[in-house]
Amino acid sequence: MKITYFQGREPNFGDSLNPWLWPKLIPDFFDDDEKTVFLGIGSILGEKPYNNDIRKVVFGTGFVPEYHNRPCVTHSNWDIYFVRGPRTAKMLNIPNNLGLGDSAILLRTIMKPWPRPSSQVVSFMPHWESMRRGNWAEVCQLANLNLIDPRLPVEAILHELKRSKMVIAEAMHGAITADALRIPWIPVLPLNHKHREKWLDWADSLEIKLQRRRIWPSSLQEVRLSVLRKPITDSPISALIQKSLIRSAAYGLTRLAGASPQLSADRVIDRVTDAMLDKVALLKRNFR
Repeated sequence: MKITYFQGREPNFGDSLNPWLWPKLIPDFFDDDEKTVFLGIGSILGEKPYNNDIRKVVFGTGFVPEYHNRPCVTHSNWDIYFVRGPRTAKMLNIPNNLGLGDSAILLRTIMKPWPRPSSQVVSFMPHWESMRRGNWAEVCQLANLNLIDPRLPVEAILHELKRSKMVIAEAMHGAITADALRIPWIPVLPLNHKHREKWLDWADSLEIKLQRRRIWPSSLQEVRLSVLRKPITDSPISALIQKSLIRSAAYGLTRLAGASPQLSADRVIDRVTDAMLDKVALLKRNFR
């Protein structure tokens, strides 16, 4: 069975969790046999990459219509243990109780507990695309916030989360991991609209009522993507506009750092974690 996940032009924390987490959670279980693929963390449920000759083991991944065509999961080669949330379950026309949650929640079963940090570090974790398009390093420096680059190695990101008393997250798996590790978090609407709805899928699985805030674009590229949705031509005042956007984005993040964070209820995430561990045990029995 081969661990399969999205691999883009740059690394991304949520996707990179797959080769890091699964061998630790289920050692000596996976190999590179592509006849059976394991679909864990991410939004990789789709029709295109997987033909009927390949066995698909679905273990917490989600479906986003803006990313892929809807797969037909009624074929015998689909083994669905659970999906990211009830919205994915509904779109795939499978039982609602299979919308258990994002499997990155299982990170909490292998991470040793640590005391709450004595520092007052508030971190901002953008979407990986925002790191490429925006000026978030300058914004966070101006706002006196700790920037967590989602393109860093998993261990480096976990270290930055560990020293954070709160996380402002545009990256969904920044929020999911913070919640799993009981670090308060503030969700913000991704600047790219197509990344927004999947948050609700995970949040519904943990009975979280999202209170998403907005962040201001930090570059002309982000303005084009999130506000105007059309090209912006360079002009003599572009540099001045960029500086103004950086200041506005920093002001917005500074205000967010004083907002009330969210956290799922202990009883809910404990129940979901136990149910996922039952699925892990079932997976091992079925394939051993």
